[in-house]
Order: sequence, then structure tokens, then C-alpha cells
Amino acid sequence: MAFPSPLVMLSVLAVAMASITFVATRDQAPTERRVDTATIASADQTPSAEPSPTAAETPKPEPKPKPQVKRGEVYVEVYNNSGIRGLAAATAAKATGVGWAVVGEDNWQGLIPTSTVYFPPRLKAAGKQLALDLGIKRTAPAVGVMKRDRLTIILTADAPR
Repeated sequence: MAFPSPLVMLSVLAVAMASITFVATRDQAPTERRVDTATIASADQTPSAEPSPTAAETPKPEPKPKPQVKRGEVYVEVYNNSGIRGLAAATAAKATGVGWAVVGEDNWQGLIPTSTVYFPPRLKAAGKQLALDLGIKRTAPAVGVMKRDRLTIILTADAPR
């Protein structure tokens, strides 16, 4: 008669323990916990003899300044995809009025779901700022034939006027 090897016995034991754990915890709702990295970092440090500073003494970190968008240095093209005459020209004038460097306007052929400011990766902040300046709710990364050195606005019938 041959006895099972220790590896087989450990495998059977592991499967049995996993089954018991599954049965014991299957009716419990999952719990979510917020993990605070400051708490983890302080738990890793050894306690010091100095008293900890109070909330009034704790220096507050200064927020990093957001990079400023220089509107006049960013090229913008405006396209009309709405069928509304003069919409691209009116939006281009509005963008120029707040300081953007509009370099072209034309009609756009294609299906665009809503007015959108398209941006290349390096101009993402500028794209979001342009959308705010013009009241356009949607921004998206540049696609297809769009130039990668400028922002592209494609207007639909829902464009702010």
C-alpha cells in the first residue's frame, strides 16, 4: 500500500481551508476602507521622544501653481459642422477676443456628437481652458487628420452663441 506524498496532502489541506473560508465569508458584504497614506507613513516611522506638533503648528503645504496657458501662443482652428451659417466665424471672433491665436476657420465634414475642443497631448491644459472660455462642454484628444500643433474646435448645432 502506498501513502500519498506530502505535497498531495498539503494540497488537499489547502483546498479544504479555502472551502471553509469561502463558506464562512460568503454572506458578508464587502467592506471598503479608505487608506490614508499619511497614516501608513507615520506608522512606519519609529516613535520619537519629541512631542508631536499640534494642528496649529503643522505647516500647510502650498499648492503647486497650475501652469499658465498663454492664449496668444496657442494656434486654434475652428470648424463648423452644424449647417448654421457664420457659426465658425462668430466663434473664431469670440476666441480671438479673449486672446487665442485663431489661424483658420472652415466647414467640417463628418459626424461629431456635440461641440468639442480637440487637443494634442501637450496642449491638454490649453484645450480645457479654451473650452471654458467659449462655453464648450466637451474636450477630447486630437484624432485623424487634425494637426498636432494646435487646438481644433468642431462646432455642432449645440454650440454656445
